[in-house]
Amino acid sequence: MDMVDFLVESLPVMGAVAAWVVTACLLALGFVGTLVPFLPGHLILFFAAIAHWLMLRQDSGVEWWTFVVLGFLLILSQVFEFLSGAAGTRWFGGTRWGAAGALIGGIVGIFFIPFGLLLGPLIGSMFCEFVFAKKEVRSATVSGVGSVLGTVAGMVVKVIVGVMMIVWFLVDVIWV
Repeated sequence: MDMVDFLVESLPVMGAVAAWVVTACLLALGFVGTLVPFLPGHLILFFAAIAHWLMLRQDSGVEWWTFVVLGFLLILSQVFEFLSGAAGTRWFGGTRWGAAGALIGGIVGIFFIPFGLLLGPLIGSMFCEFVFAKKEVRSATVSGVGSVLGTVAGMVVKVIVGVMMIVWFLVDVIWV
């Protein structure tokens, strides 16, 4: 057997290995993105599944329902992360003004990473509670702390959902 025949015969195996290397890198980057605020981790995880399917097609082991489940988890995590600060404000007795302030503060806080992610909802909630809802400083502070705890809960859920996406993908590809 000469070198050309060897390369032609081993090309499908090398292609599968390369596809798995790309998929593993995307999965790792996606997981890091669930921890690091400026990387869209869940979206990268979703694209890892798409890329794996595009590279290997029928041999990928990815079923159509995996894309549905991963898409649902992606949307769920984004909605939860977006609303978690406002929900924390409401949970701790804040008004709609406080929830709106936490939401706006969270959006503004994105531009001041990493401290803005926690300080944005806190300041936004406290400001709106104090100025618009005419709450006392103590009550506005409790509402602001609720927004921070809600934001932290959203970050924890974000990581958990990212792990769920990775596990779902691997179970579908390897065991199903």
